[in-house]
Amino acid sequence: MVSATVLAPQALQPGVAPAPPIRPSVKLPAWLEVAKPRLIPLLLATTLAGMAVTPEWPPSPLRISCTLVGGAMASAAAGVLNCLWEEELDGRMQRTSRRALPSGRLASRQAFALAIALTLASIALLVFGVNALAASLALLGLCSYVLLYTALLKPRTTQNIVIGGVAGAIPPLVGAAAASGSLGWSAWWLFSLVMVWTPAHFWSLALLLREDYRSVGIPMLPVVHGVVLTAREIGRYTWVTIGLSLLGIQLSLDPEDPRMARSMFRWSILYLFGTCLLLLLARSPQASAVQLSSLIDLWSTIPSLGATGAA
Repeated sequence: MVSATVLAPQALQPGVAPAPPIRPSVKLPAWLEVAKPRLIPLLLATTLAGMAVTPEWPPSPLRISCTLVGGAMASAAAGVLNCLWEEELDGRMQRTSRRALPSGRLASRQAFALAIALTLASIALLVFGVNALAASLALLGLCSYVLLYTALLKPRTTQNIVIGGVAGAIPPLVGAAAASGSLGWSAWWLFSLVMVWTPAHFWSLALLLREDYRSVGIPMLPVVHGVVLTAREIGRYTWVTIGLSLLGIQLSLDPEDPRMARSMFRWSILYLFGTCLLLLLARSPQASAVQLSSLIDLWSTIPSLGATGAA
């Protein structure tokens, strides 16, 4: 559950390729920045995919709208609470010190009021516009991100994202619950897919930002166990996550090269978006077996193309 960020400057070391500079992000209004809006589209895509794997697809447009808006508000509330919890930590990290809260562009009490308002609005919309199960799962996702991942696991264990990744895997369950009112095997399959996708995605970013994490004592995997073991773990998870295995293997061949890690991070986002799109297309009335087969064949070539381009 992270976004692409600007790399902290780091000293050049023998045999280590310098990280290419990343263009600065567009500056957002303070109240919007703390909601972490860049994370929301992918969460909504997996929510739609969760709907698409149910027999009740498609739900009514009103139900889809309520689910997506409610889910977006729950995600935004989680982002604000995450920023509040890590305000002091963000102030000590070079890449995050200019965020809205540590820089003083937004007061903590204003951010807290925003988080409460977003949470209440999200739950109300999901309860009355969708169903209680979808609302409960959205609240569970919010609490998992803030309490389980941010407060409990992130500062204590290298496996923080493996366990804490449950927060990012809950949106498919919200979608399935919204469409059908229950959770079938297909919903749990998509939940599991996002769970195994998450570590490789996140550790690719952690490789790029390891010096920043090291400076504040956050025990991310590459900080504690080094880049070689991290690259090996990424390779294992990408073998499980079909379609990303070639990128994971390519990264493990040269774990010190930040271009490989950045390529892995970006392609993992595209991969999950593509998987969700295929699930939605498969449930469209116009889809035929031949058309779907062609799309899947085309999509399966993307990871290898990405790995080739990264080389």
